[in-house]
Parts: sequence; C-alpha cells; structure tokens
Amino acid sequence: MLRDITLGQYYQTESCIHRLDPRVKLGGTILFILSLFFFQNALGYAVAVLFLGIVIRLSHVPFKYMVRGMKSILFLLLLTVVFNLFLTQGTPLVTIWKLTVTWEGVELALTMAVRLTMLIIGSSIMTLTTTPNNLTDGMEKMMRPLKIFKIPVHEVAMMMSIALRFIPILLEETDKIMKAQIARGADFESGSLIKRAKALVPLLVPLFISAFRRANDLAMAMESRCYRGGEGRTKMKPLIYKKRDFAAYTCILVYLVVGIGLGRLVLPFSLWNPGMMP
Repeated sequence: MLRDITLGQYYQTESCIHRLDPRVKLGGTILFILSLFFFQNALGYAVAVLFLGIVIRLSHVPFKYMVRGMKSILFLLLLTVVFNLFLTQGTPLVTIWKLTVTWEGVELALTMAVRLTMLIIGSSIMTLTTTPNNLTDGMEKMMRPLKIFKIPVHEVAMMMSIALRFIPILLEETDKIMKAQIARGADFESGSLIKRAKALVPLLVPLFISAFRRANDLAMAMESRCYRGGEGRTKMKPLIYKKRDFAAYTCILVYLVVGIGLGRLVLPFSLWNPGMMP
C-alpha cells in the first residue's frame, strides 16, 4: 500500500504538460482545487472531470498510475461517504436500524467523494509532471511578493519542496522496515484495528532515526557546498514564460469561466436529488 502513494513522485516522460512553466502548473492546480468548492450542481463537476481528463491525456502519465495513489486515501474516502450518508438531515430515503439515509446525505456524500478524488488526482498531476528543482523555483517566484513582509521566500519554498520530495523516500524506508520486521515474525495484518495500530508503533523509532539521519546528511551536503540561502543566488535555468504557458493560462481561464458558470447555474431541480424535482 505504501508504494501506491504517488504524491511527491516525478514521472519521467515527454509531454506538453511536463514542458510547462512550473508557475503555470502551481497556479493551475490551486485554481482547479478552489473551483471544486464553487460548484453547486453536477454540470460543474462534469466540466471539471472533462478538463482533468484532457490534462491527464496530455501529460502522458498512465491513468492507472494516478489512480493507484487513490488506494492510500480509500479508507478516508469511505469514512467521509459513510458519515455524510447517515449524519445528514433531510428527506428520508432508506432507514437501516436507527440510521436514516437521506437524499441530502446521498447528494453530499457523492459531492465529497467526487471532490476529494479530483483534488488528489489534480494535485498528483502537478508533482508527477514537475521536478523538485522546478517546483522549488516556481514556488519561490510565486511567493516573491511576500518578501515585502520580510518572509524568507526562498527558504520556505526550499522546505516545502524538500518535504514533498521526502514523502516517497520515507514511504520506501517504511516499506523496507516493515518487510524486515515481518521477516522476524512481526504481524501487521491480523487482529483488531487497535491491535494493528499498536503493531505499527515499533516502526516509529527506526523510521524517525532514519529521517533524522537523512536530514543531517542533507544539511551537511548543503553546508559543504556553501549554501547560504537564496539572497544573491543566480539560477542556471531561469524561469521564462513562453507561448505555450500563455496558452495554458488561457485554457485554465476558459475552464474557470465555463465550469463555475455552469456549476453555479440555478436549475429548476437538483441534478443530484430526484426528491427535489417538481
């Protein structure tokens, strides 16, 4: 399961999405995520799914590779759906023992499931098509106005990029430690949920030691190369907007106009809730 987490990993291939300026991908991802919270009907989500599908197709990253990353949040997704189904007040649909499923609960559960799925896949596209160095440069450029408030923009961008880059490394390290302990007789699968949670406790000590060791090695490597922060540093490959980047901004703007316009359209009845039909 740990190997199924794709967030923070980079998928090496050649595509027009890979060649885009990282600022375009960062800004587009943020706008896409924000747009998901403006939709009030199924039309908006349909436009978002279509837009996301086109981007995935253009990225040349296998769809099954992106979907594999959903396995890690499957429990969270199911928990969200169950809570929304049974704890939302409204028009009764089905009663199971003392729990009642309502039309509003079904609508909210579907909305949250679709929103969370697209949020994870949309964020994964950004990390899968952007190298850590480009991601750092893009964050630094976008946060440059914060320098007015004396915020160390370069250091913040570097920390965020390193944290994102270390996700797959720590997951791989966790997988190795789990396999080593399983070979020595540890059991992480059987028993109740509490028992399995307690079985994971012995993983924390070697994992933390490994994380601190890697952090120390990284700090020594940066210090030996005379790293002193971003002030006065030049870049080997400066970020420059090209025609394809402006074309991508235009596509994002069209998506926002069409998606939010249709997503907030007042319809005579809810597309999710047949109980609201006249």
